[in-house]
Amino acid sequence: MRVKRQLSTADSRGLVRGHLPLPVVLYIYLQRADAKTILACHLDVAESGEDRGFGAVDFDLQVGEGEGFISRWPAGDGCDVLLDCVAFDGADARQLLSLADRIGSAVVISSAAVYQDEQGRSFDTQAEPDGFPHYPVPIPETYGILPPGPATYGTRKVELEQTLLDAGTRLPSTLLRAGSIHGPHSPNPRELHFVKRALDGRRVRVLAWGGASRFHPVHVANIAELVRLAARNPGSRALNAGDPEAPTVAEIGAAVDAVLGHTSETVLVEGPPPEPTVGGSPWGVQLPLVLDMTAAERELGYQAVTTYEESLPETVAWLVDALKHADWRELFPGMAKLAEEYGDPYDYAAEDAWLAARNSGNGNSNSN
Repeated sequence: MRVKRQLSTADSRGLVRGHLPLPVVLYIYLQRADAKTILACHLDVAESGEDRGFGAVDFDLQVGEGEGFISRWPAGDGCDVLLDCVAFDGADARQLLSLADRIGSAVVISSAAVYQDEQGRSFDTQAEPDGFPHYPVPIPETYGILPPGPATYGTRKVELEQTLLDAGTRLPSTLLRAGSIHGPHSPNPRELHFVKRALDGRRVRVLAWGGASRFHPVHVANIAELVRLAARNPGSRALNAGDPEAPTVAEIGAAVDAVLGHTSETVLVEGPPPEPTVGGSPWGVQLPLVLDMTAAERELGYQAVTTYEESLPETVAWLVDALKHADWRELFPGMAKLAEEYGDPYDYAAEDAWLAARNSGNGNSNSN
């Protein structure tokens, strides 16, 4: 079965630019061969009608990064589906549109950062007094979004979306508004926060906002399934991308402990982090960000292929192995840069000092 058109002698042809905050294509493609994980094109049905999986299908997949990769794409070539994981703004969208005659359809990674609440609050305003957005739970795709423009990450993603969606049938494009992407091989794995603490032997963790923060995760395999279905059903649309459930940060910490066979006391702080390096986490939002997945279910027939808890052991095992061979700062330089800017998330001395003050009656918290 072809996605839209035949452009080469292979069963189908796909082009992938860049990588997700996970190398979603290569990870899913190479690690699993069942039909559900085929990403760049729908190849699960071969000429004979037999479901043969990736290993038996003649498939021409090109992978590269950045503008140079697109500009070097041979003029005579084309693809059934382009998966763009690094497109960022209107300029990137226009570049794709300039190649519309050679692309059957596109699936492009956007972000849940495009949303703003009824008061105009978004991730861009969260550092301001009363600036954190008050989103509905869950957020539908019809909810308000930021104005397009070059000002911020969120406004540039909106510019990307609107430029592609306005093109309509010229280049049918599915924009996936992803939550916090997770899974093995991420360059910025949020799960490191709890894995490292357990490996360091910490028996207590402090969580701000009562441990109730919810920042909707999405596993790489669920993004892969959305890509597969969008490739099979081209169209111009924006869809949320999230796991079946959005666990709280306290639940995530407990789940990581369970995978590692570790036990931690959780100290909950009602309010923001009490110190710059105490109580925060990569999921530590003041109010929930939870994505509504019913549109993807309705329009694509989407069903999640995994949950956060089911997928966690593989991610944890990957992190444990990686940390045996290198310091976390070397493994994840992006996270190390954030630590330099906002403070060491593993500043155990500061945490111990705060806990000592709390135990002497000067803190505001409770334990679980």
